[in-house]
Amino acid sequence: MSKVQAHAAEALQGILRDGMVLAVGGFGLCGIPSALINAVRDSGVGDLTVVSNNMGVDGKGLGVLLEAGQVRKVIASYVGENKLFAEQFLAGSLEVEFSPQGTLAERLRAGGAGIPAFYTKTGVGTLIAVGKPHADFDGVRYVQERGIVADVALVHAYLADTDGNLVYRNTARNFNPLVATSGVITIAEAEHLVQPGEIDPNHVVTPGVYVQRLILVENPVKDIEQRTVRPRLAVAGV
Repeated sequence: MSKVQAHAAEALQGILRDGMVLAVGGFGLCGIPSALINAVRDSGVGDLTVVSNNMGVDGKGLGVLLEAGQVRKVIASYVGENKLFAEQFLAGSLEVEFSPQGTLAERLRAGGAGIPAFYTKTGVGTLIAVGKPHADFDGVRYVQERGIVADVALVHAYLADTDGNLVYRNTARNFNPLVATSGVITIAEAEHLVQPGEIDPNHVVTPGVYVQRLILVENPVKDIEQRTVRPRLAVAGV
């Protein structure tokens, strides 16, 4: 059965349900699966727990799910670029579980590797560790963190083959490989699609065994959170 679907809505058909855990790749607006995120919004599914490094910005990325009122809980490491997120959190309508960035990455990796929990020094003695099991190893205090397994994982890749093998590009790689392995069902959107055997096996980051469905999204819009530029200096003779 082909993994390639005609469009994002088709790729999500029969998978989404209220109350599910959704893991989403990206860092800010870099490397986010925009087409799949928008299709989740259009589906109307709600009461979601979203696991992602952050929640996009107002009106873009995962911010569109917040605007639609589809998110009940967020597990993230940074959320400072989204005003609506802050409003919903302060109003008590959005539950938030903060996780240190490296810890969040490892929780996703652990979930994908079948590791239910692990210990880390990060967060010991802070609010992050309250209520969690602790243990001492070699005289050092550690806190237990749980691996994350998502019902559905959404990722963005630069290149894919029809078997679902994925290659990422530069910093757009970020959380995507970790998210891809954490999903019971993983759906990828790719900018370029080729046939099996056309990708050098040494270049594959996420093996196709982790990917159940795939769509081609050519020339996606790549928004920039905060465009910072400086005046171009005049060059003599130009």
